[in-house]
Amino acid sequence: MPEHSYLMENDEEAYRLDSKIDAERIRQQAAWAGLRPGMRVADLGCGPGTITAILHEMVQPGGCVVGVDGSAERLDYARRKYGAGGIEYRTANLTCPLDDLGRFDFIWVRFVLEYSLAGSFDMVRNFARSLKPGGILCLIDLDHNPIIFYGASDRLDLTLRKVMQELEEKYDFDPYVGRKLYSFLYDLGFSDIDVRVENHRVTFGRVQEAEVFNMMKKVEVVPRKMNFVFAEYPGGHDEFYREAEAFFSHPRRFAYTPLILCRGVKP
Repeated sequence: MPEHSYLMENDEEAYRLDSKIDAERIRQQAAWAGLRPGMRVADLGCGPGTITAILHEMVQPGGCVVGVDGSAERLDYARRKYGAGGIEYRTANLTCPLDDLGRFDFIWVRFVLEYSLAGSFDMVRNFARSLKPGGILCLIDLDHNPIIFYGASDRLDLTLRKVMQELEEKYDFDPYVGRKLYSFLYDLGFSDIDVRVENHRVTFGRVQEAEVFNMMKKVEVVPRKMNFVFAEYPGGHDEFYREAEAFFSHPRRFAYTPLILCRGVKP
């Protein structure tokens, strides 16, 4: 796998991303960040377009949204499912200048920076260039990704930690980017910076099928793309997968992931 390819690329990725969105929570977060009718908005890393459609609804009347992503396949999905009503979708490399998109009143960046450990600050600086003076940049990402959990066997716990370590060291993945968002905006001279910390997901008790699907898709796809060596599992990936599925499907398991939101105004 190339070092900077999208780690979760697979045939079901658009569906996975689409299915896990809590629309009401997104509305609350966008309202907190300062989104309002009439704004011109960019949803950077828009994926299947689910959130893009929510933002578009919130800026009416008079507003518009451009969904931007590096995956032509997911943008095709977005156009088919959410393309009505004037939403524009553009393919772009988010590590490069976005000058051809024009200027925006509000830029939304959710779960993008975690894929660029070395270059996340440069990406934010690049995004800020596309904001009008007085425009709002909203950064949202996880901290201690993918999850903090308890109750796994020693070998499952060790293997999951090894996977994350290798992702950091070899694949430019940043499990802790959430805690860096405030300093990014501070160092770029943004004003009126505010931060909000939420639980992205708390998992315990009754098993939610969608949560298990989301987690197990990660367990299925990422280690195989890494050609990860399962030293603790004589049966390799298959044995690891079965144990992980049993753990994440058991009502005794406990897991949570902190979500950090940071918004600021461009001088």
